[in-house]
Amino acid sequence: MKNQEYVRTQTLGNSKNSPNIACCWIGGARYSHPLDKTSEKKFRALKPLGELFIIGFSPNILPRQFTEHAHFYLMPQLPWAILRYAEMLILGTILTLWIIFRNRVQILVAQSPYEGVAAALAKKMASCFGRKVVLVVESHGDFEESLFLQKQIRFTGIYRLLMRYAANFTLNSADLLRSVSHVTGQQLQRWLSDKSIVQFPTWTDIETFLNVSVPRNEPESPKVVYAGVLTYLKGLTHLVNAFASIAQDFTQTKLVIIGREDDKTYADQLKAQVRKLGLESQVQFISQLEQPELAKYMSQASVFVLPSLSEGLGRVVLEAMATGTPAIASKVGGIPDIVQEGINGFLVPPGDEKALAERLRWMLEHPTEAKEMGRYARAFAEQFFSTEGYVQGYGKIFEAAQELLNQGGMNHAPSTF
Repeated sequence: MKNQEYVRTQTLGNSKNSPNIACCWIGGARYSHPLDKTSEKKFRALKPLGELFIIGFSPNILPRQFTEHAHFYLMPQLPWAILRYAEMLILGTILTLWIIFRNRVQILVAQSPYEGVAAALAKKMASCFGRKVVLVVESHGDFEESLFLQKQIRFTGIYRLLMRYAANFTLNSADLLRSVSHVTGQQLQRWLSDKSIVQFPTWTDIETFLNVSVPRNEPESPKVVYAGVLTYLKGLTHLVNAFASIAQDFTQTKLVIIGREDDKTYADQLKAQVRKLGLESQVQFISQLEQPELAKYMSQASVFVLPSLSEGLGRVVLEAMATGTPAIASKVGGIPDIVQEGINGFLVPPGDEKALAERLRWMLEHPTEAKEMGRYARAFAEQFFSTEGYVQGYGKIFEAAQELLNQGGMNHAPSTF
């Protein structure tokens, strides 16, 4: 690929820290105060790179501003997504521009091409006043299709047109790009073939999962575990149907579905599906857990399943593997970067309930071989992601941004990092 460098965390090398520079992240993430343990670790790790500013959303309708390793400016979380997009476009642009001039920010990191519209507008406005700013645009998933797999969208054609205009505006304003997997990198490459792409995984609190202290004794009831939000995108109806087809042969096995009900209608339909199939005694729903508790559930599972229809990377698979649990996951997005067929888990076509049921059956009928897969899974997780590698990834981006600032040329990334 022209002018593109993919960087995996395990091969980043010992690059020197980038200069102490001010950087602002703009995205739709929600943050609490104090930060949850995972976010606290992340920003504590990134803090040595420079002065960090974060624009995101509050967990409720109250705006917040605080400093904890980074300076957080959180907008009210309005009740509907379309209002939050408008809020990001208007208030996010103003806030970004204010941070640029007040704090001499030189790097903007947009966490998707859509949230990046605010960053791109702020960059263009700042340039009118002679202020140079490098814009980095990240892709954490399929930004073209994943929205339509999460919920029913009215006026789909209008949505697609607006999304295309927004992504095109942001990406053409970008100076550097970052992907979290080969597939997300390839999608960016299709849009822009002349800009460098740095690839490294999304943040994972890997130590929590590697260091889980629950002994892996043979469980009284084997468990099949899913963790993630409850939306159509995650393919949970297919998982329930696949489990139903083998449940009578494994009456002691439990399917544990852990996650936040982002789509209440879908979650209710899923629970109704479980009742209709007569699986109430074998399927358990658990609300979102803190990561230490989630790690315990994963470590006690016979197999972890992620039946998604689309994924950027599938970080939760890596977390499960870090606890020594093998995985079955859909062959979509960046998941094949993690799951090695027949070594640390299995890949199945998205939505293929028969293939998923066959792999579940194999895992439950071959516990010794599954445990061996789990050992390979843990070893892979240890070398795939590290906090040091994650920080080095952003260090590479900051170094490249500094080079662009020194050159005085925007929108033309260097050929190598």
